[in-house]
Amino acid sequence: MMKIRTTVITTALSLFVTGAIAQESVKTIFKSNPRSSGGYGAISNKFTQIRGKYANMSGLYGGWFINQRLMIGAGAAAVTSNIPVPLEYSTDPLRNRSYEYGQVGLMTEYVIGSNKPVHFVVQLFSGAGFTLQYDRYNRHINNNSDDPISDENWFFVTEPGVQVEMNLFKWMRFSPGVSYRASFGSDAAGMEDKDIRGMSYNVTLKFGKF
Repeated sequence: MMKIRTTVITTALSLFVTGAIAQESVKTIFKSNPRSSGGYGAISNKFTQIRGKYANMSGLYGGWFINQRLMIGAGAAAVTSNIPVPLEYSTDPLRNRSYEYGQVGLMTEYVIGSNKPVHFVVQLFSGAGFTLQYDRYNRHINNNSDDPISDENWFFVTEPGVQVEMNLFKWMRFSPGVSYRASFGSDAAGMEDKDIRGMSYNVTLKFGKF
């Protein structure tokens, strides 16, 4: 009888220990333990082409940084250089017209190995893009116009990209990279999708809690 009782107790203990070990090794989709989160903002400058000519784009973006992997936020950027409007597309051939291009929308980044000094980032912008024509200021000409805007045009833009990111400080990162801008639905004079699409080479500084 004593041997049977000892065997039963030993078996029960073995099953309990085995079950406890198995519980510890189970991987779940929804984890109850709290994970780290923070946030950051970024200033970025892109070197690209629009209508086959050099264009400089400056932008800002930022958002919530989850588990040192995923950033979800918003961003906006616009061209700061002159993109002359050809006479055949100008809404007013008597004026010195220029194109403006900009974009605003959702920005996401997935960071691979965030704590390593040098690591990779995969990013995706998706949102609205716009173009318009305006009077480009010329300091050699006495232009008293109100810089009338014309041919305003809205469409969808998506821009995937990759970055090589360097942790300069705990709160600051330097991230050069490349991206490809694709537009869908642009029908402005001289600014169709084929004129807007293209590669961008960018440099970015990020500040925040990583």
